[in-house]
Amino acid sequence: MDVRDVSKDPQYLEHLQKYQQMLADAQAHEGEHPENMKSPQGLILDFTIKQMLYDRIPANAYHFRTSFMPPLYAPCITPFEDLKKATIKDFTFETHHRGFYILLKAVTSPLKQTSIMVIAEDEDGKVLLLQLYNQEDQIMSDGRLAEGTVILVKEPYLKFMADGQCGIRVDHLSDIKFLPEHDGLVPLAWRPQIMEEDITANDWKIKGNDLFNKGSYYLAIECYSKALYSSPTHEEALTIKLNRVLAYLHTSQFEAALRDAETMTDSEQSEKALFRKAQALYHLRRFRESCEVFAVLAREYPENDAARAEFNRAIARLAEQERGNYQFDRLQLEVERRRPPLLDHATYVGPVCVKLTESRGRGLFTTEGVRAGDLLLCEKAFAYAFHDGELPSLGLFLTVNANEKTMTLGTQLDLVSMIVQKLHKNPSQMETFNSLYSGSYKSVEVGEVDGLPIVDTFLAERIMSLNCFGFPRSSRETHIRSTSEREEQRITFHDEFLSCGFWLLASYINHSCYSNAHRSFIGDMMIIRASQDIEPNTEITISYKSPLAKDSMEGRIDLQHWGFECDCIICQVSKKTEDTKLAQRKKFRDDILEAFRSDNKPGIKEIKNMIMALEETYTHPAAEVPRLSIWEGYLKLAGLYAACGHPQKVIEFALKVLESLGYIIEGGDIPHTPGTRLIVKKWGFIADPLIECWMMLFSGYRLLAPDLADAALGYAKLCFKICVGEDETFDTYMTSFQGF
Repeated sequence: MDVRDVSKDPQYLEHLQKYQQMLADAQAHEGEHPENMKSPQGLILDFTIKQMLYDRIPANAYHFRTSFMPPLYAPCITPFEDLKKATIKDFTFETHHRGFYILLKAVTSPLKQTSIMVIAEDEDGKVLLLQLYNQEDQIMSDGRLAEGTVILVKEPYLKFMADGQCGIRVDHLSDIKFLPEHDGLVPLAWRPQIMEEDITANDWKIKGNDLFNKGSYYLAIECYSKALYSSPTHEEALTIKLNRVLAYLHTSQFEAALRDAETMTDSEQSEKALFRKAQALYHLRRFRESCEVFAVLAREYPENDAARAEFNRAIARLAEQERGNYQFDRLQLEVERRRPPLLDHATYVGPVCVKLTESRGRGLFTTEGVRAGDLLLCEKAFAYAFHDGELPSLGLFLTVNANEKTMTLGTQLDLVSMIVQKLHKNPSQMETFNSLYSGSYKSVEVGEVDGLPIVDTFLAERIMSLNCFGFPRSSRETHIRSTSEREEQRITFHDEFLSCGFWLLASYINHSCYSNAHRSFIGDMMIIRASQDIEPNTEITISYKSPLAKDSMEGRIDLQHWGFECDCIICQVSKKTEDTKLAQRKKFRDDILEAFRSDNKPGIKEIKNMIMALEETYTHPAAEVPRLSIWEGYLKLAGLYAACGHPQKVIEFALKVLESLGYIIEGGDIPHTPGTRLIVKKWGFIADPLIECWMMLFSGYRLLAPDLADAALGYAKLCFKICVGEDETFDTYMTSFQGF
């Protein structure tokens, strides 16, 4: 939704064709044993040169990297005890070697491109390229993949590489394990000299502490775990476990941290234990429980200033979670300061619930009646991949999915990795995530093997691609830029975005071109507000793609990616309208907008005639079916009259803007009857430029009907709240509006 889909863009088609050819060439070697492989020295030299060249890419270079999704394959779900050991000579190209595993040792430092790569050797001394996808960037520097690391790969997939060499690609996190040097699976020739039986629990703890202090938290966890299996005293065990809790917190393994913290009895709940337990609960978004633990901590250890500050933070999150008490103006300030704009705030679920729809699976429904502008949902992103246009050196990914024949430009590849990592670290969220719509993809039904979670990367990718949202850093920022920049430079409200994120609950909201709710963003917080008055037990809808997009004809939006057709009233009428009339309507609209852009603008009378001709292509009343092709012309005409200082005409055409979009307005006509109120009897289609429309009405009424000005300003503020997500910064916005 609003992501940069370039599947039909000729500029990028060559990448899809190139990959399809590479795939065909590779599959032609299926079943062959690797031959004519480079010597280990030659392969390592080539890789080292590649590392050196990659390091020399200018910091200010704007580039995108191309990532190809491989043919789909399932993660290994066979228990390790049932796998057989093999080496490279046993493998064949383009084959998933089910029932086998291989041990490899890294013989170079890693390189990060679209994957994390390293040259590795097997026990026979044969070398190949190992490509690891969806790994954390920290693996490059925290020692887990240092030269000499031993890696276990389950059911390896041997690829025929473009240069004729062989490589192993690993997409599923559970298919790989980094073995600590003391692991019994490490071959004798690759083991250190010190025998582990000579190491005490305290030795392991000290080693873990040293690694922790170096930022090697995963390796520290391995040492702490080994210490706990090395017969520590009771006091040693408590200290070791507390240290492991802290390491788990540093690696975002919050469920594991809480599990360790909860194994301590009440008498063992020290100051550190309580503090770390409360932190784990906080990061798991269990704010009420976190506050309860912090309350005990505050009572037992009142001098702990850090705990008091954390307690206050948890209280603020609880107020947001339970009552929707946000200080939105502060959120806007936080977004301006943060890169990426990840905000520490809670999810608020308003008067909504998930229910089955009649024909589109599950959806989000109101539990009570709501008014336009009411907050339905304010959700913290489950995962959020931000592209900062001010830092082009970070680059972008062109993700080519030959399975679906789609291409996207943006941060989707990063988003998949973030989702997979989060599920792997905190697997209790997997059931909710995996139940979301995934199209026709069928995943394995095993959630855990050998005590470790199984996260299907391709299921995550399918769910992500069908449910993610493209977004601006701030909807308010985007709106202000769109109204302040010159016409040809404006960001429009139907832009596709390079950043993308995933919001679990918002994923249940189904599409309608004529939606009754509107989404906006403040950093990684998605805000859903009602854009119309909604009755209880009514399904909430948003637009996956805006029907206002330049290249769309009314009701003719391509929704094939999601596998359905919209049946809203706009689409129903469009299907009954001849294509020639829709094309004629689009041409009229384009001609009108071009007339306003032209240096030699036609006269106002001629523009009015053009708009009237466009009006005549419609037959249904606008109050029933919004006239999406005409409102922009009216808005520009109102702006033209505002520039000429004709407030009565501004009011006339601003009201026509609203009426063309399905609004029913009472009491707004000029001349005005004193005592008559300005009321929106029915809300219509919502769009960002309507804020400007209401502000023009406010300016006009202030001159010709002052008793209506406050009502118009109130509706401008309400429209701002719906489109931007909040109205706390409206007064600042209003001061920049150029009225009469």
